[in-house]
Amino acid sequence: MGYKNLVFPEQSKFLVTGGAGFIGSNLCEAILNMGYRVRCLDDLSTGKQANVDMFLNNPNYEFIKGDIKDFDTCLKATEGVDFVLNQAAWGSVPRSIEMPLFYCANNIQGTLNMMEASRQNGVKKFVYASSSSVYGDEPNLPKTEGIEGNLLSPYALTKRCDEEWAKQYAMHYGLDTYGLRYFNVFGRRQDPNGAYAAVIPKFIKMLLNDERPTINGDGKQSRDFTYIENVIEANLKACLASSEVAGQVFNIAYGGREYLIDIYYSLTEALGKNIQPNFGPDRKGDIKHSNADISKARNLFGYDPEYDFVSGLKEAIAWYKENL
Repeated sequence: MGYKNLVFPEQSKFLVTGGAGFIGSNLCEAILNMGYRVRCLDDLSTGKQANVDMFLNNPNYEFIKGDIKDFDTCLKATEGVDFVLNQAAWGSVPRSIEMPLFYCANNIQGTLNMMEASRQNGVKKFVYASSSSVYGDEPNLPKTEGIEGNLLSPYALTKRCDEEWAKQYAMHYGLDTYGLRYFNVFGRRQDPNGAYAAVIPKFIKMLLNDERPTINGDGKQSRDFTYIENVIEANLKACLASSEVAGQVFNIAYGGREYLIDIYYSLTEALGKNIQPNFGPDRKGDIKHSNADISKARNLFGYDPEYDFVSGLKEAIAWYKENL
């Protein structure tokens, strides 16, 4: 279980795009702790310099401030790199509905730039972030790769396009691509601030400040919340996956199902707060229920998530208490 005993060739170099973001900075940290080299590419539009300041004195770490929408930047960033972990994208379903042109340029063209630059520079493995949002309105649970519904947001569309481009790059250009469909990732360094903040850090911060959080809808929506350590494991194991499974996509989750209202009351209990939530309207483009079948990733590259929701939440709460 886990990833800390994984072995890569000596002097392996990883490029983490979006490396100053929540998931990206955790990937940088894990790889540096394993003794390998990391180049971080981020334009700091949603990532934060503070997330990567701790690596600045590490001789194995290099930072490039740059934008994946610029192809020359992508070429420079992929030079001499063995593995690309492409996390650079803008998230948030509601924001994508407000900014469709930007999401197309950033999430689709930017990812395509990264694939082409990786191909030109002989990158061994290209692992990229996709999303459970590609399942759209497909009602059946658990969600299984290959059974998708109608897409419900521009964000979901961008991720679906990335998957199709990745398939083409594996088929025609010999680039080993692996798409990771993340399900509601949470954990240390996830931003609790702003209108588009993820629900767990937002709730924790508001409760710590004795504020009443708003739950969108009735709170009966369910999610397969996935602790950050499981996502790190998936990215690194995908870098060691067989070329025979390149071009495919994989659900990355724990395989559980938590209801939002239950999570809320778990947090109030853990934080010793007696605060009732507000209830607001449903969020546009949101799916009602989400739960992943993770057997494909388990069978094809040994993904074996170590943290269930309860143990992950405990770690996350401890981190926020110390850092907020």
